[in-house]
Amino acid sequence: MGKIAFVFPGQGAQAVGMGKDAYESNDASRAIFDRADEVLGFPLTKLAFEGPDEQLRQTANTQPALLATSVALLEMYKAQGIKPDYVAGHSLGEYSALVAAGVLAFEDALRLVRARGQFMEQAVPSGQGAMAAVLGAERETLQALCADITATGGLVELANVNCPGQIVVSGSAEGVAAVGERGKEAGAKRVIPLDVSGPFHSSLMQPAADNLAAELAKVAFNDAAVPVIANVHAQPVTSGDELRNLLVQQVVSPVQWEDTVKYLIGEGVDTFVEIGSGTVLAGLIKKIDKSAQVISVNSASAAAAVAQ
Repeated sequence: MGKIAFVFPGQGAQAVGMGKDAYESNDASRAIFDRADEVLGFPLTKLAFEGPDEQLRQTANTQPALLATSVALLEMYKAQGIKPDYVAGHSLGEYSALVAAGVLAFEDALRLVRARGQFMEQAVPSGQGAMAAVLGAERETLQALCADITATGGLVELANVNCPGQIVVSGSAEGVAAVGERGKEAGAKRVIPLDVSGPFHSSLMQPAADNLAAELAKVAFNDAAVPVIANVHAQPVTSGDELRNLLVQQVVSPVQWEDTVKYLIGEGVDTFVEIGSGTVLAGLIKKIDKSAQVISVNSASAAAAVAQ
């Protein structure tokens, strides 16, 4: 039998109503959401379950809401006795992975992602940064194009290397617009602007990384019970101190998701269990390797179906 990896989605996977059926049907899941409201001091649960969507999509709200949903579903799924050989998360999802691996207490992770969202929103004035999905380009040629654009004054960098043919770029509004204009030079079929509140995973996020580092320093990080495949370099890490440092770097570094999935497959993982809202990661994993089995635990009914 092959190995199992638990993977956790990040920003963009949110949807009004996420986690509601787990809350209503499972005591452990309900306790996670109730604890989130208590720790944060506002009704995060009501926002996740009822919206409004515009408020849920605000980064400082999205991040703790997604974390709470993932951990609530994890609690429900763990009751089946299934344990991972590895864990990984996409950007924000790395915090859920750290909770799953016993590195962070849920309460600490919740406070950190709330602060992380606020720092990311504040790092760059509104309208000055942007992100776009580039479809069809090769990583190396797109990186070269971004370097060329940056050298002429409009900073733009790779932000998410998601799967073959899907890479997100991030940077100044001018730099990202230039990728849209010159994308065909890198073989891009389409360049799609993203509705985000800042240039995430670019060097423009350095103020957020600095602020987050101060918050991370206040929190206890345990060594991981199972290896965490880090976004920054797609390699396994178990040291709590190293994982803390990587979370700072992650804010200004590209998410190496394609390399993460390839590493896990190379280590014998044949089953990926996506735990949290939506099926974003399932789609990416299948584009990286069609033969990989992906199970999406995105609701109470999905968790129950897997157990049967």
